[in-house]
Amino acid sequence: MSILEVSHIEKHFGGTSVLKDVSFSMEEGSTLAIIGSSGSGKTTLLRCLNFLEKPNQGTIAVKGEMLYDAANAKSERESELRRKRLHFGMVFQSFNLFPQYTALENVMLAERLLAEEQPDFKQNKKEIYAAIEEHGKQLLDRMGLSERMDHYPHQLSGGQQQRVAIARALALKPDILCFDEPTSALDPELTGEVLKVIKNLAKQKTTMIIVTHEMAFARDVADHVIFMDGGVIVEQGDPHQVIDHPREERTKQFLSRYAQG
Repeated sequence: MSILEVSHIEKHFGGTSVLKDVSFSMEEGSTLAIIGSSGSGKTTLLRCLNFLEKPNQGTIAVKGEMLYDAANAKSERESELRRKRLHFGMVFQSFNLFPQYTALENVMLAERLLAEEQPDFKQNKKEIYAAIEEHGKQLLDRMGLSERMDHYPHQLSGGQQQRVAIARALALKPDILCFDEPTSALDPELTGEVLKVIKNLAKQKTTMIIVTHEMAFARDVADHVIFMDGGVIVEQGDPHQVIDHPREERTKQFLSRYAQG
């Protein structure tokens, strides 16, 4: 059974159609890479999946649960949107860490906020906080940042900040981890740090969607690749087929331009 089913998603901003009839599915434990030029709709698609944007048409289902159906869309309370977002962990290209919090505090924050909403929080506050702190430390250790837990974002390199962001996205144990150009703000050395972490997550069968401009990385780590252009899925399939032997002319042109650049 598919972990994610995206069907006929469309998104308009004013008179501009950014996504047009986008459909795909994912199996649990797989990695999907989405490639395409700037403005092709890749980031908007991720934002729709994470309910930062509402599609104008289409449906989104995770583990058989219908999370969004544009035909029956209604205004939802923020608490309900937060519940739906828990299915997706989001890693942004610009890290989006809170500068006033340490690396550990950034990782702990969402889990703490959710815990504070629980009815037994007050009487078990000390134990709950201790468990959240331990979980945060384990995640940062997993990212190779055990010596940087008490550092603030400005004291960390870009690669270290992105690894904190990945730990934060993993903290709530999402069904699907989403990356929006996770290395675009990094120099080549720091890019390698972050790609190594993502490759390890793929080996551990973490379900992931990765918007990336790193073609070699997409070929190596992804089980499935989608090429988008002009808001539509032009071609999708095995990474070696899409990247090395594309069938569609638009895919060939994109990869040719990318290679020349």
